[in-house]
Amino acid sequence: MLDQHTAEHALEALRELHIGTDRDAEAASHIERLFEKDAAGNRISVAKRFTKTRETRGVMVVGDPGSGKSHLVNRTLEKLPMLQPRDDGTPRYISCVVPSPATFKSMMGELLKQAGYPVESKRQEAWSLFQDLRYRLALLEISVIWIDEAQDLFCADRNLILRALKSLMQGEYAVTIVVSGTQALAEVIRSDQQVKRRFTSIVLPDLTEQSDGDNFREVMAHYCQRVGVHAPVEADLVGRVFHGARYCFGRAIELLLLALEFVIEGEDTHLEIGHFASAYAMLEACPVSENVFFAEQYWLIETDPEAVEVPRRTFRKRKV
Repeated sequence: MLDQHTAEHALEALRELHIGTDRDAEAASHIERLFEKDAAGNRISVAKRFTKTRETRGVMVVGDPGSGKSHLVNRTLEKLPMLQPRDDGTPRYISCVVPSPATFKSMMGELLKQAGYPVESKRQEAWSLFQDLRYRLALLEISVIWIDEAQDLFCADRNLILRALKSLMQGEYAVTIVVSGTQALAEVIRSDQQVKRRFTSIVLPDLTEQSDGDNFREVMAHYCQRVGVHAPVEADLVGRVFHGARYCFGRAIELLLLALEFVIEGEDTHLEIGHFASAYAMLEACPVSENVFFAEQYWLIETDPEAVEVPRRTFRKRKV
């Protein structure tokens, strides 16, 4: 057992740790193919043109809240060689989360801000901001725009946003677009056939104990080793973690990290199911009777407030 101070520092380091999965290679493949190659066959930071219309293409990453989609996209863009900043620090891509209120005008303003050109006048028209953005992208030779939580963008000004996406992927200074969000985003993109054909899709699947259980046990063992405690031994713990995490990888890791906090604070030597129960209660504010780490038939507990039916043990009902 490490001393408490050392264990806390080790836990903070774990929060920044990237856990590699098959999705890393998939995301890199989807994005890399959207760039030109030089004479030596290396990808360069020039958006590739497709078909006779010479338009660029994009990628849509879809997953439930807590599935890890934002982390996946961020990690992929940060690591791709052709998207590394120039020698003077100028970025090759810009990214932002949809602002509030989520309107076409506010989105253009946020993208301009990320491109180093903040909007000074609130009276400026939305399409004027859009033209400023296009000019700024061309000036900086930006090749990728990533918009996170993009489903919120279509609550208002939906048609304007769809037109803007198509426009950004056309013309001399067209860019590659990456959007990430929930299933609601996929529904909007698929509703416009002209936009839909421009995007490939990555859908982050639900966790299952059959396919992901062993990997998550290895992750738990590694995390426990890093903070100096013994790994849990309960046979059904992974199933309870997955159910409590709504079968989302990011949520499962969040539960694990919070459970380790309770281990360290209590100066315990083993990570046990009780630590997960405390972590789940803190995150969900649920009574003991609805805590998946206490209930015998934990799979009968509805963990998703938006779900309309209680899922069976072998699968989780997807949102519709």
